[in-house]
Amino acid sequence: MPATRQDLFALLAELGIATHTVEHEAVFTVAQSSKLERELPGGHTKNLFLKDKKDRLFLVVALNHAHIQLKTLHKKLGADRLSFAGPALLSEVLGVPAGSVTPFALINDKARRVTVILDADMMRHEQLNYHPLENTATTNIARDDLLRFIRACGHQPRILAVAEPTDHS
Repeated sequence: MPATRQDLFALLAELGIATHTVEHEAVFTVAQSSKLERELPGGHTKNLFLKDKKDRLFLVVALNHAHIQLKTLHKKLGADRLSFAGPALLSEVLGVPAGSVTPFALINDKARRVTVILDADMMRHEQLNYHPLENTATTNIARDDLLRFIRACGHQPRILAVAEPTDHS
């Protein structure tokens, strides 16, 4: 059985990590979650659950408006060509349905199959926002506490510049 939201909050409490969670209607896309950006401080994010041709799994976490080139991302990660992992694999490994992908789901990756990639631009934010295993809420967590949580789940996150630079002119 995958961890529940209550299991997640219990682990965060055990680790001494304070969070703030806002309940909302289910959101499945970055566009749908834009209203939350006005309600919650910090970086709002998107999560890509990917696999390469050798079936290596990656969770790429970036700011929600970050532009990530899937065609070239594999070079930055030192992987083979990447594609989205399907819903069955997502459920099997991270224990969440599509639309609820989050670094908090690493609580379910007991076999440590997933390589965690945190975008460097995202990690400049002191506060970050992710679904707490369900897309009907958003949880705000401090950046350093997120790293502590990921490590407590047995993963060593890689902080890499994966988003394409944007032209702000």
